[in-house]
Amino acid sequence: MNRRNLFGAAMALLAAIGLAGCKEETPAAGQGATAAKAETFHWKMVTSWPKNYPGLGTAAERLADRINAMSAGRLTVKVYAAGELVPALEVFDAVSRGTAEMGHGTPYYWKGKVPAAQFFSSVPFGLSTLEMNAWLSKGGGQALWDETYAPFGVKPLSAGNTTMQMGGWYNKEINSLDDIKGLKIRMPGLGGEVWTKLGAITVNLPGGEIFTALQTHVIDATDWVSPYNDLAFGLHKAAKYYYFPGWQEPQAVVESMVNQKAFDSLPADLQAIVVEAARAATLDMMDDYVFHNAKSLAQLKEQGVTIKRFPDEVLAAMKRESQTVLEDLASQNDLNGRIWKSMKTFQDEATPMGEVTEKELYNWR
Repeated sequence: MNRRNLFGAAMALLAAIGLAGCKEETPAAGQGATAAKAETFHWKMVTSWPKNYPGLGTAAERLADRINAMSAGRLTVKVYAAGELVPALEVFDAVSRGTAEMGHGTPYYWKGKVPAAQFFSSVPFGLSTLEMNAWLSKGGGQALWDETYAPFGVKPLSAGNTTMQMGGWYNKEINSLDDIKGLKIRMPGLGGEVWTKLGAITVNLPGGEIFTALQTHVIDATDWVSPYNDLAFGLHKAAKYYYFPGWQEPQAVVESMVNQKAFDSLPADLQAIVVEAARAATLDMMDDYVFHNAKSLAQLKEQGVTIKRFPDEVLAAMKRESQTVLEDLASQNDLNGRIWKSMKTFQDEATPMGEVTEKELYNWR
């Protein structure tokens, strides 16, 4: 072979080696084929809370971070606080329309559109935090919740719980039922309906408007959450009396709503991540509130807040009217009736256990 032919052969060999080195290898079956084609999803989450608001706003952020981390970036969620993309009380509509793939709020905010949603937020004199979680996950509550939201194309998930709340902030003492008549109070959900029956004037305001309304006497009283959140809003600077117990919200579910079409578009593993991230968020928020409420209540006491218990006469009337309100809601249609029957049956079953466990613990320790 002459020099010219030898050189040509060598160049051809080098070219072949180079092409072989650049060629993308086909993954073996079950070893990277899915990862090579993995699709990424970018979602928006709208919330009912002020940005980074302790406990509620931060819970939405942590839920998004958890989904991002668990999916290794295949599903990213960007959080929008109340008013950044939609108003606080329009989150459900935004998720239903597909304006955002996810929402973060509490079910009783949507009672004007979905009256039965109130059952899945909080029921006066109803289930405790642990009982509510058990009813949703084991007692058929989640299936009923799914059925309630299905006509709106929304998948509901529990993504937090504020645990038992306080009775609220008042600029005058509540010593009898007469003190309730004409009282202007911010209280959403079923608790607000009970107050209305007792003669109060109730309004529903998003969290960001409460302090100003109370300070300027647009309202005389308000519930919000509990010491952790109430201290953060400075409500002790706008009202003198802090009442307990939180009869209207013995627990309060915070939900993550997902647009059903968006959820169905995810592969099975990402669907599981969304569901399990929400479940983890529920436990995380419960821990958050138990820990911070203890510290915040002590701070409120140090600042001279007057903490008072509702009189027995008032509590008895609230309980009586609560049963009327709940029965009225249950009678509206078959679904409402089935939800209330399921919840009430489980409450009756769970109460004897609570009587000999948590109740005795708190009485004696």
